[in-house]
Amino acid sequence: MSQLNSQLIPEVKEFLAGSPLKAVIGGEDHTSANGGTCATRDPGTGEVLAEVSFMQPEDVDAAIQAAQAAFDRSGWSDLSPQARGVLLHRFIDEVEKRRNIFAQIEALDCGKLLRQADSDVQNFIDTMRYYTEMAMHVERRAPLAVPHYDAYTYRAPVGPCAFIFPWNFPLLLDGWGIAPALAAGNTVVIKPAEDTPLSTIYLGRVAREAGLPPGVINVLPGDGEVTGAALAKHPGIRRMSFTGSPEVGRRVAEACGRNLVPVKLELGGKGGAVVFDDVDVEATATQLVQAVTFHSGQVCCTATRWIVQKTIYDRFVEATVKCLQSLRIGHELQRGVQMGPVISEKQRQRILSYLSRGQEQGAKLLYQGETPPAEKAREGTYVAPALLAGLLENVAAREEIFGPVAYLTPFEDEEDAIRKVNATDYGLANSVWSRNLDRAHRVAEAMEAANSWINAHNLFPHGVPYSGIKKSGLGGGVLSEQALFDYLRATSVVRPRE
Repeated sequence: MSQLNSQLIPEVKEFLAGSPLKAVIGGEDHTSANGGTCATRDPGTGEVLAEVSFMQPEDVDAAIQAAQAAFDRSGWSDLSPQARGVLLHRFIDEVEKRRNIFAQIEALDCGKLLRQADSDVQNFIDTMRYYTEMAMHVERRAPLAVPHYDAYTYRAPVGPCAFIFPWNFPLLLDGWGIAPALAAGNTVVIKPAEDTPLSTIYLGRVAREAGLPPGVINVLPGDGEVTGAALAKHPGIRRMSFTGSPEVGRRVAEACGRNLVPVKLELGGKGGAVVFDDVDVEATATQLVQAVTFHSGQVCCTATRWIVQKTIYDRFVEATVKCLQSLRIGHELQRGVQMGPVISEKQRQRILSYLSRGQEQGAKLLYQGETPPAEKAREGTYVAPALLAGLLENVAAREEIFGPVAYLTPFEDEEDAIRKVNATDYGLANSVWSRNLDRAHRVAEAMEAANSWINAHNLFPHGVPYSGIKKSGLGGGVLSEQALFDYLRATSVVRPRE
């Protein structure tokens, strides 16, 4: 960390200096069973941030045993929602006190702009508070009106819940996943992505310092093939939540299916933005550029297929190129930067490969930016944004690129727009842009995705279910009451009337 050491706050320096960083199992730090570690790097410079213990199947077993012991014997699952809420609010308050520490760790580990990382920390805090408060007001017993019987349903926590998260939003997705599970009274085992484990490891330490019972939150850094696979197939988990690619999601679902463990899958996307000719062209182009370059395009639900009405297509392209030309690319901790690096060299090569393959299949390259020489000299993994255009059968229009690349195609009328936006195997999120709100609502309802947005993209208010259909996922949404009930088992209690 020689290049950026002076920019690190003391607590972050101290945290990284503890390398190799260990798992948190049963409230204690653990090295892996075989002593193995792997380096996590700053995507903006390529420098090693820390070595991290990579956990083995026997470590996974130990974590699940710790989670089960905490569920059975710590009193956590038997607490009233109010008493549990007291402990969770203490934990949330401790996270909030360390907000700047979490933000810098997250920015460095993900290559995410510092202000965006700070927003993710706030999102974690807000999500935890949302579910903690909700759990205090949800009725656990619900009477059933049936003749000749006294009957009701009762909801109770299920036990150890497992989570496998990706590298693009580690802490934010920690909150989306574990907040309802913890508020419901469950214990959790988290496997962060091998590329970005740092903020979740730090979270496990803060949970311990905040006084959560040992084993309520367990953190298992490691790779997907070993640690993740062992977690998904473990018979001791009661719920599984996976966020990542459809390819890995299928394997996780298969493993859970063998044990009849319910699984929630939040998978990839190929979001479409349908732009009608009554919009403010420059303003809409600016918002979509911001969407596709947010976290360097490494967002599963972002708009990457821009389906623009033919009458404004050329003007829209011109406005988009102008906006992209003014975009400032740089290291995630630099002030004024609008887009940082992508997560790794592997991801950089994936993006560049799609640009090449798309053009080989007939797509036209409308624009490709350049990485500033200063950032190239840092040896970080930077990819400048690009625009492709052509038929939707093109590989760059069909497959998820996960980078700052938009694919444009024109449409004639409303019917043509709906047909084109639905021409994908994914079903995560789309948006429609128009001043005609009647038309916007018609299109929003006709688009085949779990989330439709009007005159904006990437909206996640608490209280609105967020999920995927088709290739984009299954198992219910997050961010709403629905997710809390996902982590509560229902029991019917019936007594015949005398």
